[in-house]
Amino acid sequence: MHKLLAALLLIAAPGTALAQANQCRLPAMIARPHVEGPTVDDPKRILPIGYYTLAVSWTPQYCKTSRGGARDALQCRSDNDFAFTLHGLWPDGYGREWPQYCKPSGLLPRKVIRDHLCATPSVQLIQHEWEKHGTCMPTTPTRFFALSRQLYSALRYPDMAALAQRPTLSAGDFRAAFAARNKGMVADGLRLNVTRDGALSEVWICMDRKYRYIACPPQQGGVANRAQLRIEPPR
Repeated sequence: MHKLLAALLLIAAPGTALAQANQCRLPAMIARPHVEGPTVDDPKRILPIGYYTLAVSWTPQYCKTSRGGARDALQCRSDNDFAFTLHGLWPDGYGREWPQYCKPSGLLPRKVIRDHLCATPSVQLIQHEWEKHGTCMPTTPTRFFALSRQLYSALRYPDMAALAQRPTLSAGDFRAAFAARNKGMVADGLRLNVTRDGALSEVWICMDRKYRYIACPPQQGGVANRAQLRIEPPR
């Protein structure tokens, strides 16, 4: 894993497009999350890992419809200008189910949360990602979030402002534009999640167990290539 992180650091060297705000200013006081854990509707599930999903959220769309109050203040009501933010790195199974909540977990250390907030600007989401997904990988919170951030930082994006201005844009067009910006990525390795009115909300990127880009398996789902896509313009 150390060699992988070193390679990703080289990919994300200065001079390439940033995935998040150019300057990320964190508040002096960071709220504490609460422990979630499995529920009857969202149970513990220990399954072998078949592949991974790296999920990124389009902030302009998220903040347009968010009612998260204080929870979303950093992402939506701060001086930071976020674009794509990291939702998470998820181990997936071989079928329609995936491992989750594999081991009990307490609160994450404050340093882990602060170090990750410029990638995932939500304290509770960071806690959730470790409990639900990170505990199913043979790693520690520090290493899990370091790996997540490096995979996220290695991503490159199409010109979202230009795409937002296009009078017609299909999901297939967007997949092709996104994949073209990332070496080794294929258009059918992306799942697009959209709102009810067809606005892009998230991009899910499929990776094998060595974190290499792959075509998504059929169960990954997502909007069809022919569907019309709308993009909320960046600020």
